[in-house]
Amino acid sequence: MKHFGKMIVGACTVLTLTCTPAQLLAQSLSPSTQWEWNKGTIVIKSPERPAGQESAIGLTVPKMNVVRVGFVGLGMRGPGAVERFTHIAGTKIVALCDYEKERAERCQKYLQKACLPEAAVYSGAEGYKALCEREDIDLVYIAADWDHHFPIAKYAMEHGKNVAIEVPSAMNLEQCWELINLSETTRKHCMILENCCYDWFEMNTLNMAQQGVFGEVLRAQGAYIHNLDDFWPYYWKNGKEDKLGWRLRYNKENRGDVYATHGLGPVAQALNIHRGDRMTTLVAMDTKSVHGKALVEKATGEPCDEFRNGDHTTTLIRTENGKVIEIQHNVMNPQPYNRLYQLTGTKGFANKYPVEGYAVDAAQMKASGVQPKVDNLSSHSFLPEKEMEALVNKYQHPILKKYGEMAKEVGGHGGMDFIMDSRMVYCLQNGLPLDMDVYDLAEWCALAELGAISMDNGCAAVAFPDFTRGHWNDVKGFHHAFATPEDETAAELAAETATLSLKAQGMKEWLAKSKKAEVSKEEAEARVKQLSTQLEKTQKKANGAESKELKDAVKQAEKMLKQAQKMLK
Repeated sequence: MKHFGKMIVGACTVLTLTCTPAQLLAQSLSPSTQWEWNKGTIVIKSPERPAGQESAIGLTVPKMNVVRVGFVGLGMRGPGAVERFTHIAGTKIVALCDYEKERAERCQKYLQKACLPEAAVYSGAEGYKALCEREDIDLVYIAADWDHHFPIAKYAMEHGKNVAIEVPSAMNLEQCWELINLSETTRKHCMILENCCYDWFEMNTLNMAQQGVFGEVLRAQGAYIHNLDDFWPYYWKNGKEDKLGWRLRYNKENRGDVYATHGLGPVAQALNIHRGDRMTTLVAMDTKSVHGKALVEKATGEPCDEFRNGDHTTTLIRTENGKVIEIQHNVMNPQPYNRLYQLTGTKGFANKYPVEGYAVDAAQMKASGVQPKVDNLSSHSFLPEKEMEALVNKYQHPILKKYGEMAKEVGGHGGMDFIMDSRMVYCLQNGLPLDMDVYDLAEWCALAELGAISMDNGCAAVAFPDFTRGHWNDVKGFHHAFATPEDETAAELAAETATLSLKAQGMKEWLAKSKKAEVSKEEAEARVKQLSTQLEKTQKKANGAESKELKDAVKQAEKMLKQAQKMLK
């Protein structure tokens, strides 16, 4: 009875925090979260897996020759995603959706530039529902504001769609658990779009860690330190009365590391989280709010008595295998951009910000297959430039070898966004597990509520829930999935063939419209170049192979090119 009483007190504490007038709109605390004190640690009550529901670790879906995509949220991040997908073979942009119709319609220009068919457009507060209800969409790509990430993803999965959600993908534990249950029951992917896992330094360093260059990694650091003063005015505002914009309001009303995934994601992969290890205990601390309050007062012209989130939040996490993770969040104070990304191992050290480098002694360099050319090489300082270059060349990640050059051309945070999107499409086309699953999403997003609970209770230790519900040790080590060379080649040909058909269809649509309107010679030549380049690329990929789909696509493309060239004359 005494044990049960403690649980009720814990649950009531959380409910009180979320029901006070200042917290009515706070999303980082779930009204359903229950917890109890156990020997000085707050233990979160986790729901049991419903009968008949299975783990989604290693989840795959049938191969897709063409990944049909609907985009929801086309404000700051969404348009870039639409443009990137026009460069990924074997994808079809079916639909575009934003609260404001004009923003969705503006994204048609990316499809037009790529000589692709126009997409359907949806708008309004519930436009995403009609998009999700379509039968011709496989993947819903969500880049809306934080408040809408979860409801859009939920509706999409309930209607049989795979989802990819911008960060943070879930705002509290309740949303984490619901997305887990949806992925486990629908057997659909629920992927967090954590692009920082695909940056060059992080990928190469991950490969080194997996190959033992640093020995056993014992400690890791990550962060999101980014002064947003230049960006606050541009976050979407809901009408003239909204003076703050959604992101500043969210920080005002919520406490904890509300944007943890850029820092946590890459180090969680390096530490094999829920693939042989798991996070077990968390403690969070924050500074008082100074800059946040000042921003609100400047925007509203009124005193700000309460700003929930501190200017700087620090979270410490211990794992089952005795590792430690430190994650920081600061979007308020003047500091250079910094994601930290630091790995400390028993035989080496890696650091990205503010100085990019590796510290490995001569013996470990030799053991890692790199012969140092410097005498008395020690780990007391970073490797000299030549030694670092040799180490990176030896351990360049195969994903960077495949996508790196094109990623630099296409862009998206230096190319890592394109690599992330391309990897997701690759896995869907080859029927492989995605690089990041729904448990990654939950673990990385849970820091907001767990940290808030810790800080609201005197920075107490909080036991980290096991979102896998007992399956965290089933897979030994984090690894990216790859198809066999034969399957990969077949999938690439199918993808290029499908893109050729789509570009031919796009040319057909454009030719029909151009008869009714004046078009520039430059526009016509650009479309001809797009289609002819894709035709050449597809035939080269085929390398003499034949199929009905390929013959039909080539025939249609050649027909459209003749019509377009005739118009140019």
